[in-house]
Amino acid sequence: MTTVAELPAGFIDKVLSAQSTFRSVMDAMARPGSVQRIEAVAGEPAGVMRGTAAIALTLFDHDTPIWLDARMSQTSAVAKWLKFHTSAPVTTDSSIASFALIGDAPGLPALERFAFGSNEYPDRSTTLILQVESLTTGPAFELRGPGIDGTIVLQATIQPPDLFERLAINQTMFPRGIDVVLVHDDVIVAIPRTARLIARGA
Repeated sequence: MTTVAELPAGFIDKVLSAQSTFRSVMDAMARPGSVQRIEAVAGEPAGVMRGTAAIALTLFDHDTPIWLDARMSQTSAVAKWLKFHTSAPVTTDSSIASFALIGDAPGLPALERFAFGSNEYPDRSTTLILQVESLTTGPAFELRGPGIDGTIVLQATIQPPDLFERLAINQTMFPRGIDVVLVHDDVIVAIPRTARLIARGA
């Protein structure tokens, strides 16, 4: 059983690290498909990548319910670390989660299990933080949408393989929808609800 004293540390410099990470996330959201690096360093529980830990320490608080997939909740370590460092409540109801941490990407639940927000409050949706195998090598995904100059090609190894097909549901629901942040180690790529897959290569 993990005690508070045994929990991995948070940011050493909370203010500067949070500011740096927030800029990286905002740059990623403003430029969908672009690879952004997380410079901040923090301890992370087993199974949580460096970028995921930094995002959690920056964006999670007592008003943001968090849902953990089966991989993230295999032990109590991740939930304890989140509660201690962010005060974010961990919920078993994915439909009310502000964020969902996905450690087992191939096992991503149906998107309908998460919150899509409402027309009046589209921001009351779930942002998926999805840990993937690579954001620099693998199949090519050509994306289009606001924040993208023409098109952008993302080369990445992503599970589930039909992620972008699933996200096509955003087109019919806008302004409601699901936003996704892909994470591999200390790099991130944002796929906001406005991004569209237009081609897939080998």
